[in-house]
Amino acid sequence: MAKALVVYTTRTGETKNIGELIAEGIRFSGAEAAVENATSIKKEAALEGYDAYVFGSATYHGQMMQGMKTMLFLAEKANMEGKVGGSFGAFGWSGEAPGRIFDTMTNIFKMDMVSGPLRLKSASLGWPTDGPGLWKRNRQKTEHFLVQ
Repeated sequence: MAKALVVYTTRTGETKNIGELIAEGIRFSGAEAAVENATSIKKEAALEGYDAYVFGSATYHGQMMQGMKTMLFLAEKANMEGKVGGSFGAFGWSGEAPGRIFDTMTNIFKMDMVSGPLRLKSASLGWPTDGPGLWKRNRQKTEHFLVQ
């Protein structure tokens, strides 16, 4: 069974909520998914053993949060080349963080990325209340994790 790791940093809880919905969608599609706060990842070994990675951060003053920046430096040593990846984030105004994470995963880590970054203002804004329902309607995106 494919395994995915969803890693987030959050300031108000919205990015965590989005990450949990993404993980639920991955599980609904038949893969395992773990969700971790980036600040809990202290060594690159914590990133080993997964087939797919989804990283997300809130945008704060135009930047991704420091916990995600630190985790990305660890991830650079974890040899994620060719693994499936995705990025996401919540934002209030500008929303640059998901794009910067996406670019890092694409250009530095050389990952096989799913479409583009997912940028949302809220986990509830325009999303169905049931995570599985969302991913059932968006199955093509989540199936990319499973075929790798």
